[in-house]
Amino acid sequence: AVGTRMNALAEEQGFLVAYPAQAQGANAQKCWNWFNAAEQRRDGTEASLIAAITRQVMRDHAIDPLRVCIAGLSAGGAAAAILGQAYPDLFAAVGVHSGLPVGAARDMPSAFAAMRQGAAAPPARRLVPTIVFHADQDATVSPRNGDAVIAQQEAAASGLRLVEERGRQPGGHAWTRRQRQDASGRPVLEQWVVHGGGHAWSGGATAGSYTDPRGPDASRAMLAFFEHQRLTR
Repeated sequence: AVGTRMNALAEEQGFLVAYPAQAQGANAQKCWNWFNAAEQRRDGTEASLIAAITRQVMRDHAIDPLRVCIAGLSAGGAAAAILGQAYPDLFAAVGVHSGLPVGAARDMPSAFAAMRQGAAAPPARRLVPTIVFHADQDATVSPRNGDAVIAQQEAAASGLRLVEERGRQPGGHAWTRRQRQDASGRPVLEQWVVHGGGHAWSGGATAGSYTDPRGPDASRAMLAFFEHQRLTR
């Protein structure tokens, strides 16, 4: 919450943000168990708990049900990707920062292999608009996984136009942004590669953990991407 500055952005832009927390009894590092095959489906899983939290917030507040999005970092990014595929009727878009595609691992050994080397993953059953941030010097989760997240979604798409832009954060990292746009120019898939960065939230606050203030602002970029998305039922 501190590192991404999402609370401040919520006040500024007028949205609600919820932070689901993992119990240490479920994972010693309090990470989501994205690598367990049993957790990569819709019902009776950690994904279903996060979906239930989302629905509770929607019941308690005046939420536009067509504009609910999910994002996460590392294990949270992998979990967000799972939520996007498991609940395409709930989430209009997904943000995956330094994460992995759905199905990249089935157990702990394959998880470490995927994190080190990258992993191919089965194509998405349905395209869910997705934005990916990944640094090309990430030594914890291979940047190949960022490519794989986009490829997984792109396999369910057709007719998208690629637009590429390069830049540099003032006093910080260079970056490359690749957008896949539909015929109307709406970004459907967006990938940011932060050159020289590591395993950290790009553009995050130094007061938080796992942040890199020298990168482009991932929080604002994700919110700008989400603003273009609407759930279709």
